Amino acid sequence: MRWALSILAAFALAGCTSVRLPPVPLAQAGVAFDRNGELGAFAEGMADPQSGRAVTPDDPVRVASVSKLVVAVGVMKLVEAGRLDLDSDVSRWLGWSLRNPAFSDRAITLRQLLSHTSSVRDHDDQYAISLGGSVQAEMANPKSWDVTHGPGDGYFTYSNMNFPIVGSIVERVTGERFDIWMRANVLDPMKIDACYNWPTCSDAAIARAVELDAPDGKPVKDDLHGKRPACPVFVKEGKPCDLSLWRLGENGSLFAPQGGLRISVRGLERVGRMLLNGGTLDGAQILSSQSVEAMFSPVWRFDGRNGDTDHGFYCTYGLATQTIPTPARGCSDDPAGDGITRVGHAGDAYGLRSGLWLDRAHGTGVAFFVTGLGDDPPRGRSAFRAAEELAFSRSLARIAR
Repeated sequence: MRWALSILAAFALAGCTSVRLPPVPLAQAGVAFDRNGELGAFAEGMADPQSGRAVTPDDPVRVASVSKLVVAVGVMKLVEAGRLDLDSDVSRWLGWSLRNPAFSDRAITLRQLLSHTSSVRDHDDQYAISLGGSVQAEMANPKSWDVTHGPGDGYFTYSNMNFPIVGSIVERVTGERFDIWMRANVLDPMKIDACYNWPTCSDAAIARAVELDAPDGKPVKDDLHGKRPACPVFVKEGKPCDLSLWRLGENGSLFAPQGGLRISVRGLERVGRMLLNGGTLDGAQILSSQSVEAMFSPVWRFDGRNGDTDHGFYCTYGLATQTIPTPARGCSDDPAGDGITRVGHAGDAYGLRSGLWLDRAHGTGVAFFVTGLGDDPPRGRSAFRAAEELAFSRSLARIAR
């Protein structure tokens, strides 16, 4: 329990005395870095409680919505190559008309999809589309749309369903399965052993997978123990897991662009260093500096009435990137409590909280995850949860050493 006590001590040092202490996580890891490399890291708890394997900063975990930021890197590579652009009607690539039925005269663009201003809405986890299903069919359901605010209104509501649409577009323009293209064109050039929904990860990464458990210890995701999952995609009960049923561009949800990236905090560090260096990592150009600026430039900022902030959590958003904190009434998006502007993305799913955050002015960043928290862990002093505020602070402490 020594590491658990250190958590509580760090929490007190971070000045978090006015909120309930977070539950002791099952596992957590964090890393701090600058443009040149790692500044420090920590890892505590169990990656695989059943075998007793301890977690390390090199263990891949499902980082939830931080996945979206990495998808945006892939999209910007295609924009640079002239195969996509941010402001055209995406129907031209999908092969069918994507329209909000309440605003059928308005085109929907990649910029709107990436910034959650497209008027696409989530319902009943419809963004998890099973093998054999299609994005087109899900978008034919009126519940997948905001009938009050249309595309082009500049109204923000965070919606996972935007990213299966983006995944379908990536497949249509590249002619490849989403996860395969992302591995070959985004992750491999950065020398990161990571993957969307496991098929393209190495055996070594599979062996280090972080299991996501409920607070009662019941596995909820990635209960692998060194073995590849019997089925890497969502299949309805009683249906075969037959990837030959995959059809190009039909179901961009299959490999979970909205949240299915498995990557370590040291893998996220490499993504962060690439972005801090204007698109270059260890001498290799991944993106242009213009693309990096486009990703981080705010598309939407809360003005008190132009979107749903989720209790002040989302207040400034770019192309699959958040900017924190936002000095506006109704915003509570400063998990570090220091007022420093950072860009990046948070993740939340299956009892995990994660983040990749960059202080571009000082050329530093942090990446972290915490597991075993359940669906509604105690809130912190900000709109973030107490456990992720603590992991954020512990990671930042490595910068000052």
